[in-house]
Amino acid sequence: MKTNSDGPTRVERDSMGEMNVPSSALYGASTQRAALNFPISTLRYPRRFIKALGQVKLGAAETNAELGLIDPEIAAAIVKAAQEVIDGKHDTHFVVDTFQTGSGTSTNMNANEVIATRARHFLGESSGKKIHPNDHVNFGQSSNDVIPTATYIAAASAIKEDLLPALELLRKSLEKKSKEFWNIVKTGRTHLQDATPIRLGQEFLGYAGQIERGIERVKAAQAELSEVALGGTAVGTGINTHPEFAKRATAKLSKMTGLDIRETSNHFQAQASLDNAVAASGALKT
Repeated sequence: MKTNSDGPTRVERDSMGEMNVPSSALYGASTQRAALNFPISTLRYPRRFIKALGQVKLGAAETNAELGLIDPEIAAAIVKAAQEVIDGKHDTHFVVDTFQTGSGTSTNMNANEVIATRARHFLGESSGKKIHPNDHVNFGQSSNDVIPTATYIAAASAIKEDLLPALELLRKSLEKKSKEFWNIVKTGRTHLQDATPIRLGQEFLGYAGQIERGIERVKAAQAELSEVALGGTAVGTGINTHPEFAKRATAKLSKMTGLDIRETSNHFQAQASLDNAVAASGALKT
């Protein structure tokens, strides 16, 4: 163990060489390298995204174990560690800047390393088994399908858990006010001047209608966000992953999130664009 101005460190090694990593950190060399390479802002990924990333890793580990692709004991340890990430126990160890590599590779590796470290703890040294961030936690995955999937799940979850309940409450409140104000008649306005009579309740009915249609647009956006890229791996071909992986993993994600998560019907478009996210952004603005 070494000590520098920031405190004690340990030496971690990966395919790119050695890195001095804070001794208390759950992450490893790849994450530390990225943190040093991208000191761009103080922005970090939010809790909801980290939770979604943990859910992806948990679903992947369970699926790979079912398919006989990784040791069941190793998979069980990964699942336990991923659940801790889902529960928010290790958010302070997600240290990579939001502004980084375009595919989010560094954040994907941040998750892989944190989960691998905790999984090794659960497995124990006496088992004689090693857990690798890439070979086990990231098995059958790529940053190019994991990060878009986690992004979409986080956004869809926010819509389901926060936005839609608030919009429904607002719509009901406006409808209630519409009835309350129904007997109040006022002068309508158009072209910056007085026009024909209108009920105040009718104005509020219009407001409620706008919110109702906004809800429908947001629901449509949520449905699009529920179609994810997981299983496409690096470029959409699904190379290095089992043919059944995506279908099984997305079914597990649906159960975890309460969303209708499903594998995209076209991995090439799903990984070549973020059209669904752009459409969701548009729905939130109208």
